[in-house]
Amino acid sequence: MIEQSILEITSDLSRANKIVIVPHKGPDGDAIGSCLALYHFLKEKGHSVQVIAPNDFPQFLKWLPGSEDILIYENKVEQCNKLIEEAEIVFTLDFNMLNRAGDMVDVLTASNASFIMIDHHPEPSDYANHTYSDSTMSSTCQMVYKFIHKLHGLKLITPEIATCLYTGIMTDTGSFKYRSTSSETHRVIADLIDKGADNAKIQHLIYDTFSENRMRLLGVALQNLKVIKELKTAYITLSQEELDKNNFRKGDTEGFVNYGLSLEGIVFAAIFIEHKAEGIIKISFRSKGTYSVNDFARAHFNGGGHLNAAGGKSELSLENTEIKFNSIINEYRDQLVNL
Repeated sequence: MIEQSILEITSDLSRANKIVIVPHKGPDGDAIGSCLALYHFLKEKGHSVQVIAPNDFPQFLKWLPGSEDILIYENKVEQCNKLIEEAEIVFTLDFNMLNRAGDMVDVLTASNASFIMIDHHPEPSDYANHTYSDSTMSSTCQMVYKFIHKLHGLKLITPEIATCLYTGIMTDTGSFKYRSTSSETHRVIADLIDKGADNAKIQHLIYDTFSENRMRLLGVALQNLKVIKELKTAYITLSQEELDKNNFRKGDTEGFVNYGLSLEGIVFAAIFIEHKAEGIIKISFRSKGTYSVNDFARAHFNGGGHLNAAGGKSELSLENTEIKFNSIINEYRDQLVNL
């Protein structure tokens, strides 16, 4: 973010403002963590702030400080529209195209607020008045930490802010094992621990608190795991019937795709999850090394993301989506085999 933008943002924030903070649809740990961290920081500075999520977020994130204050747009459309219409500043975090805000896109497009984008995904669009985009960063939470630093606000980081930032960085780096985890990431994490983030407790609350239904659903997913050894590929399918049978709640399949990637010799993993209410198959892709699942998702499944982590969707049936995937990956045989 250029210094001129920082000066202008500092000027905007020098007076009390009505501020709305928005994550992407289907918010994950980085989206919710960054929004809540910024929410607490701006409230510390005396602003009127509201986080509005397009839809609900996973149960395992609902212990985060301030999560109870998040408004879910699809549940309170009129109230949320009014807040957005009255907002002087809108922060959009962890996404860089307005259509990622789901049903909120129209009211956001019509807003007269000053937009500030903070995001680490490639190829940002130009809807924001101020854009802080860096695809080399591990997470939007790491960028929010740096943004707070630019505003000379590190002394205002409370244990609550530190907890939210730590959670987002941890979840978006796969507990610090992804390629995007840099030495700077570890320095930020160290400071967050010093500022009150309880790393052991956060790890436990995110990764070690499976409900019985989620554990049984994982068992189904692993039973459905298919391995294509000659292409170093593994994938999982979950039907709507299987989700319903195990009382699926949002977030229950988080991290399931990584089980395929953890197999010896596998460099490309995917999970295909049927969502009949939306009429789509939701897809997550993961990879190791230099194989770009971002490129794969953009080219074939109307998605995108990062080099080693991306998402997509299919409007085909679950069976036909699986057939399509198996057909396409043969085109990448040379890339996969040589990794």
